[in-house]
Formats: sequence, structure tokens, C-alpha cells
Amino acid sequence: MKEINITDIKGFRIGSAENIEAATGVTVMLCEKGACAGVDVRGGGPATRETDLLKPENMVQEINAVVLSGGSAYGLEAACGVMDFLEEKGVGFDVGVGIVPIVCGASLFDLVVGDGKVRPDKAMGRKACENAFAGIFAEGNHGAGTGASVGKYRGPATMMKSGQGASAVQIGELQVGAVSAVNALGDIFAEGRQIAGMLSPDGTTMASTSEAIKEDIARQFDIFKGNTTISCILTNGKLTKAQCTKLASIAHDGYARAIRPVHSTADGDTIFVMATGEVDVNFDALAVLATEQIEKAIVRGVETAEPAYGLKAARDFR
Repeated sequence: MKEINITDIKGFRIGSAENIEAATGVTVMLCEKGACAGVDVRGGGPATRETDLLKPENMVQEINAVVLSGGSAYGLEAACGVMDFLEEKGVGFDVGVGIVPIVCGASLFDLVVGDGKVRPDKAMGRKACENAFAGIFAEGNHGAGTGASVGKYRGPATMMKSGQGASAVQIGELQVGAVSAVNALGDIFAEGRQIAGMLSPDGTTMASTSEAIKEDIARQFDIFKGNTTISCILTNGKLTKAQCTKLASIAHDGYARAIRPVHSTADGDTIFVMATGEVDVNFDALAVLATEQIEKAIVRGVETAEPAYGLKAARDFR
């Protein structure tokens, strides 16, 4: 097994675009020939697009893009720019009177970082596609991770900066990787050690979100709702639509390894899967690999983030 760049996975183009000043952005995974796909939504507050069509019993068997964005539900507009871009290239589902690109997506909440009145739109979605064709993709404070943050149980005053990360591997001809934009309510862990999350009131050390929540067990109040970690697994493995859905479900174990607590009512945690079907693969072996890549992508999204917008990042505590 060898580590590869996420952009090396055959059959996909990956690009990101952002407004650094406003702290929001878009990341797009394109598959012009179409990819079998699935999704699993675990968080209690998702902002998603076209997830129902990914149910195994529904008609569409392949999709052309997954769009991850900031902007909360407003950011779903970016997918319309991706549709326009793909339509112009003749990419999509032939409906007889034209081509309909099949574009799925999810958005995270970054409105309290930067300028909350600026959200990903059609123009930014198109720009992310143009960048995908130009090979422009970066981790950290880029794309959907531009305004991402973690450790928000006590609100914005004690949260930390995070970003988007990627990880990919190859075994023989099989390639599998993941892109994650990390915007969790909880804390982030790498090999059992907390590397980012909720800060102490004075901002000098990291605190435990899990312990804070347990201390509040008798209290009823609205916890901060500006969260959601969104990801996409990419592989050239051969999977059915049902297997893509199952893989997305299993890969949430990667969330549980890296984020504590996870899948709260205030998160919209979502994982997509896209598979080009080029290489035969043992499904359970692929599930192990994909789950590991999700975990690593989350950690990378935190480790590559830079301090910004008045927020500290993991590198400040190394």
C-alpha cells in the first residue's frame, strides 16, 4: 500500500474555490463519465441536495459531481453553477430533450466566521469546476474548509480554526481516498490525542467538549448549531449502488475515531461515496481502507488549517 495524492485517483477531477476575506468556499469532485454513488447522513441538522436519488431503490444509477460548500443552506446554490458548467460540456443524464447533470451536495455552517452575508453561489461553483480542470485543489483554509471551525459547544468565543483535508492510498490498481471539510461541534483527535476543539475560557489550553456536555446533563438549552463535517469518498473500485450506500455508512466510523462527540443534533454530518467501477475489489477490505481515509482526511483538515479570523488553530498548540 502506498500513499497517493487525492487528485491521482483515476476518473475524477477535484477543485476548490474560495473567498478568503468572507471565509467561505466550495470544493467539487467531478466525474464526467459518471460514478456509482451512495450517501449516509448521520447528523441531526443537515443541509443537503439530491440525497434521496442516491437511495438504492431509486432510478438514477450514476452521478456526475459532489459539491461540498460553506454558507449553510444558502451554499447549496453553488451546485447550480456546477450543473451549468457540466451541461455546457455535455455531461449528464440524457432525458431525451437535453442533458441533466446529476449533482449532489452538502453544506456546512460558516456564517459566524468572516462575512456571513457572503455565501457560495453559482459563480463560485463554476469557479471550483474550472479549478478542477486546472488541477487547483488545496487543503487547509481552502474550498469548503475556508471558514470551517471546531469545538463550538460553548459558542464561537472558544472555538478553533479547522479546514479541509484529503487522504488517499493505492493497493495494486485499487485507489481510494477521501476529502473532508471539518466543521464539527466536537473536538478532533489523532491517535487518541486531542489536537483541536473547544478552548478553555482564557483561550490558553484546550478543554473537553465531551466533559462539558456531561456536566450539562440536567440542563436543557439550544447548543450552538453552526456545525457539520461533510466528506466524499472517491474510488476506482467496482461497487453497486447499495454497496456505495453501505460504504458511506461504515465510513462514519472514521468520524467517530477522529471527532468526539460526533453526530450531534447540531451537526449535519454527511458522507458521500463515488465509485467509477474500474477495479474489482473485496468490499470489506475497501470499507476498512475508506474508513481510514476519512479519519486521516479529518485530521489533515485540522493539521493543515492556519490561524485566521481571530481563531487559533492546531499548529498553535504543537
